[in-house]
Amino acid sequence: MTKSKKLLVLLSTLVAAAIVIGVCRRPSAQMSQVAGEELTIDTLLPVTPVKSQGKSPLCWIYAMLATIETDRIAQGDSVNLSPAYVARCFLAQQARRYYQSRGKSAMSLRGMMTMTLKVLEENGVQPYDYYRKADKVNWNVLQRRVIQLADAALSRGEELGSFERQMGELLDEETDFMPRYVHMLGAEYTSEEFGRSVVMPGDWLAMTSFTHHPFGESFVLELADNQFQDSYLNVPLDTLVEAVHRSLLAGHPVCWEGDISERGFSFENGFAELDETVASGTADTADNPAQKRRQRQFERRQTTDDHCMALVGLAHDSSGRRYYIAKNSWGTGNPFGGLMYLSEDYLRMKTIAVVIRSDLLKN
Repeated sequence: MTKSKKLLVLLSTLVAAAIVIGVCRRPSAQMSQVAGEELTIDTLLPVTPVKSQGKSPLCWIYAMLATIETDRIAQGDSVNLSPAYVARCFLAQQARRYYQSRGKSAMSLRGMMTMTLKVLEENGVQPYDYYRKADKVNWNVLQRRVIQLADAALSRGEELGSFERQMGELLDEETDFMPRYVHMLGAEYTSEEFGRSVVMPGDWLAMTSFTHHPFGESFVLELADNQFQDSYLNVPLDTLVEAVHRSLLAGHPVCWEGDISERGFSFENGFAELDETVASGTADTADNPAQKRRQRQFERRQTTDDHCMALVGLAHDSSGRRYYIAKNSWGTGNPFGGLMYLSEDYLRMKTIAVVIRSDLLKN
């Protein structure tokens, strides 16, 4: 396919089955069209409604929560989680670090998908309907206001407790009051208890594939957004792609983090594929293996850490070429109601890392 080709879909059946939380069932195989050629959907996991991160850099929260939600549906437990709650907890954490370092530790809302798991582990989570007013918050502006509040408190020589009270009042005003409990199925949970009911430490494993570290070992990805210095298991590219494929076939989603700066990435048209000059290097040959080409692009900053999405399905064209169906967090304004098709070539070359159910790798 060329970058100008557009994906068309039978929306009446595909979108209705894919994005309605109340349905929670796997749709039957459907057909999409790529420039007149039919795409067969092999599997499409049930998902919660597509959300929008707005202009915030919080895709790493939206994508990881979307992955957890679909995984819980696969286990017969429908949950719809609040990105705003996680964002508030992270912003407050960043603000405390900024204050205690007297402004030397920069605040940033950027992150990586594994960071969401750690924020959940420390703070729990809330259902979407319990904490959704903050959906309309401009998080970039709110971050600047928190910095201004911290700087003013530092200039007055106030203690951390005083600053935290002021910050809490600001966040309550701008993002809504923090719920104390979650009430579900006749039971009452704290945020932490509810968080442990949907994800436990060790449930998920982060994987990557780069040759500047040994395969089979974990290392801290050297990226600015990796603020928590999280480690990723390093595996060969074929192993990484096969793990993603097996997970989806087994009915479990995968959180994906990678490069969306390519000309072939088009949310508007609902697909991502490599430009022909890039795609020529994805096939393994003796002189130009895909692993080598991928590493070169990463080191030259031609493959960058831009965005996170939840992978929730598989499709193929008449030639057998595989596509991965991704749930994005940019709203529903594309032909697939916010879903996208990523070609396997794109996935192989432009993936930075994935997060996958750890128990699936033991089989």
